[in-house]
Amino acid sequence: MMNRTNTGYNSSIKCSVDDCVYHCDSKEFCSLNEIKVGACKTNVTTSDCTECASFAPGSKK
Repeated sequence: MMNRTNTGYNSSIKCSVDDCVYHCDSKEFCSLNEIKVGACKTNVTTSDCTECASFAPGSKK
């Protein structure tokens, strides 16, 4: 299980997806301690073939 950081954001995980529940409202960072990266298809050849598998939909403010 991935937990949120105590400080509110993780400066090691940059993120611009503001409709994720783990996105920090005032900063371009994730609030999780760690994320899971997944593949979108079988033969991964570029970064376009990957995704943040920790994403959870949230509401924009």
